[in-house]
Amino acid sequence: MTTETAACTSNSVPTSIEDVSPSYLQLTTKLKLVSQLRRVSSVLDYDRTVFMPQADECAADRGAQMAALAQVIHEKATDKEIGTLIERALKDLEASSADEFQEERRVLELSKKSFEKNDRISAELEARKAKLSSESYGMWTKARAESDYSMFEPYLKNCFDVAMEVADAQRDDDSVPLYTQMLDDYETGMSAERIDEIFDEIKNELVPLISLVLGDTATAPSTDPLKGEFPVEKQQVMNEQIVKSIGYDKNFGRIDVSVHPFTSSLGAHDVRITSRFSKDEWYQGLAGSVHEAGHAMYEQNLGNSGLSIDSALSMGVHESQSLFWERHVGLSKPFWRYATPILQESFGESFKYSPEELYGAVNAVSIHVILRYTIEKEVIEGKLDVSDIPSRWNGLMKDTLSVDVPSDSKGCLQDVHWSMLAFGYFPTYLLGAACAAQLAHFCHQDIPDMDEKISKGEFAEIKAW
Repeated sequence: MTTETAACTSNSVPTSIEDVSPSYLQLTTKLKLVSQLRRVSSVLDYDRTVFMPQADECAADRGAQMAALAQVIHEKATDKEIGTLIERALKDLEASSADEFQEERRVLELSKKSFEKNDRISAELEARKAKLSSESYGMWTKARAESDYSMFEPYLKNCFDVAMEVADAQRDDDSVPLYTQMLDDYETGMSAERIDEIFDEIKNELVPLISLVLGDTATAPSTDPLKGEFPVEKQQVMNEQIVKSIGYDKNFGRIDVSVHPFTSSLGAHDVRITSRFSKDEWYQGLAGSVHEAGHAMYEQNLGNSGLSIDSALSMGVHESQSLFWERHVGLSKPFWRYATPILQESFGESFKYSPEELYGAVNAVSIHVILRYTIEKEVIEGKLDVSDIPSRWNGLMKDTLSVDVPSDSKGCLQDVHWSMLAFGYFPTYLLGAACAAQLAHFCHQDIPDMDEKISKGEFAEIKAW
């Protein structure tokens, strides 16, 4: 090797981030600490919704605990040194070429936005939000059980008020609508105006289609296969078998019961799911389990750095994963050729329905997402009072689907997200559904025998795709 060649070889050795920016390493140490504290908060929240006693006093105590932790997390996340280290690291990387340290540059970009956004709200407001969420969830569960919206109404009013206070503090431009600011927590860069355009286009096509499908001459599939007596314990065993078969790794998670199904990621190696069960109807428990397993499989395959670059791209993308499995796999005819023998084994000889009968029974129409988006946006824009939400919900159901809502628990109280101050979340369901449909289309193209694999319970290649 010549001296010239040796010099070229030496000069081509990639420079490490440690050499370029010591500030970046200091920054990521602080960011990872915040991530771990947030995972601790998730542990408390999981216990609250799954294991904790449901007495009002318990909810108040847990609310105080979560408020205290939220204040600590906020103080750590808005430490002024984080802002300083971000700017130093950005300056350090200015001398590097644009194609070097792309991952680190993205971490800095995401961290700067998050820091500035968090820095605009106070620790007191963050603590108040956490306390209210805990207390509101407890009251939502009671109101839903009693089918009495009036029990939840004052809590929901506070949820809207505090969420609007947070959004107002976080926006750096008063011309940005509050609802657009709320959307930014779940779909960065998405505006309320763009959501309206997407929803209107889908609704304009979907509502006439629903009317056609459910018209006077249509014969609706029988829902008798969904009804009967189905021991919850047998449903749980059955659901676990199915979600494990599609790819959920229970070695790194749990499957529990809660009032509303959800997924909780306590880290890449501990991603838990819950579902809810009814002894006289089995499908909602299975649908919830498959949906949450889709979320969990996405989380189980994210990186474990504790940095923002290894978090979900957006909640719309997150929902696309759950809805791909729930709808495009779990509602398909091939899936029921696979699942019917499992149900028959679980529920005994009296459960004699065919795959075709089960396929017809489980496929139903729902546009609840559009309704919730419409209502929460109207409240935030000052066009609807919280006290009028039940009548608005019932009216929209009647106008859109010609459906009479029998009770609050079957109407505006059926979903948990408002008690969590998660305003702006619902549009991600529809965005996720649109994305899931496209994923399913191209998955079928790339795996021509996809239906056959599903009918045989062979899901590995689909999950890998």
